[in-house]
Amino acid sequence: MKNSGKPKSDSPKIIPRAAHTVSRKEISASALKVLYRLHKSGYQAFLVGGCVRDALLDLHPKDFDVATNATPEEVRALFDNCRLIGRRFRLAHIRFGREIIEVATFRAAANHAADDVAHDNEGRIIRDNVYGSIEEDIWRRDFTCNALYYNIADFSIWDYTNGLGDVERRRLVLIGDPDVRLREDPVRMLRAVRFAAKLDFTIDPDVITAMHKNVELLANVPAARVFDEFLKLFQGGFAEKTFKLLREHKLFAQLFPATDQELNEDASFRKFVSAALRNSDSRVAAGKSVTPMFLIGVFLWAPTRRLAVIRRAEEKMSESQSLSLASYELVAQQQRRIAIPRRFTIPMREMLALQPRFTLIRGKRAIKLLDHRRFRAAYDFMLLQSEVGLVDKDIAQFWTQVQDQSVVQRAQSFQLSTPPEGNRKRRRRRRRRGASSGS
Repeated sequence: MKNSGKPKSDSPKIIPRAAHTVSRKEISASALKVLYRLHKSGYQAFLVGGCVRDALLDLHPKDFDVATNATPEEVRALFDNCRLIGRRFRLAHIRFGREIIEVATFRAAANHAADDVAHDNEGRIIRDNVYGSIEEDIWRRDFTCNALYYNIADFSIWDYTNGLGDVERRRLVLIGDPDVRLREDPVRMLRAVRFAAKLDFTIDPDVITAMHKNVELLANVPAARVFDEFLKLFQGGFAEKTFKLLREHKLFAQLFPATDQELNEDASFRKFVSAALRNSDSRVAAGKSVTPMFLIGVFLWAPTRRLAVIRRAEEKMSESQSLSLASYELVAQQQRRIAIPRRFTIPMREMLALQPRFTLIRGKRAIKLLDHRRFRAAYDFMLLQSEVGLVDKDIAQFWTQVQDQSVVQRAQSFQLSTPPEGNRKRRRRRRRRGASSGS
């Protein structure tokens, strides 16, 4: 197989400052402080990875990773605000307020014969703490575009893998044999899709072939780690494009198998998911917050409805109860693939269970929905459904209007004989009268 990302020699192509566009103005003051202190202490110090790539693409990097020949303990000795983390990879985290600069010691090649390197039966690296040189460290990088080293000593870029050329061609190429590299770490398949969507890069054909061959290895990745990747995939502002690429390369079925089956069978559900993803991207672009709870609910909505129908047929219960039970069962199944924390699954289940209540637009129970702690999320969810024809637009318009109405107007909209506040005042008067008569 063609290994276009294989280093040609131990000597890098050095691009001087005058020949590249990475400027110190694009590097955070904290990262520069770490780089300069390492350099002045006699160690090699490089910016490496996505920050260099993004600076070259004029994407204004926000996260800065440092690579050095100093050991984690030596780094900690230089910085009082440093702590060491990790078992599989020993890293130094240097905190400056809310910003953390991650410092990694050059690592040896993955095939290094040592007691501190271990693989599982499929070839996935499960332990690796062997330090090496920069010439070995490049083999630990995944894609050539992420293997560019910015040297603080003279502001040059060291390129061992033709990464600069691949950045200019907007191409994602794995370093080494793609089949071996994906077996070492199957999450690289998700990273390939994420980078392709974010950077508008083309995935190298050899990488695509290896992805399709090894797609099922994602099942071997710890579910907690997959959840971390899920956040990066869908909360970066390019969720819709990421989703399309995941499905194109058969990766989405490994993450959400029940959802993928519904997407294949239900065109209206596909429209709903696409609308939700576009909405998420719009919120990120506008600087608004997004929560994984909402999008997980979107992905599980069709499978939840299908299972809820079955549960209602088996046992007499309300539609809301069946939706809550069905979502609980689906989340339990989903946890085998993605470990979703309870702080997201619980509100997600409540959001889904509230959906049938939007069809009730008369009476006290209907108006109480406005006070439910999950009303806003459930309302947004319902509104998206109405946009694609899954909910009557008149219902969506009703719930939109009542939110801006006065107490008296709401009572009229819900056909209540008296405003809710009026009822509460009468109850308070009755309690006061009862207390007076009993004294």
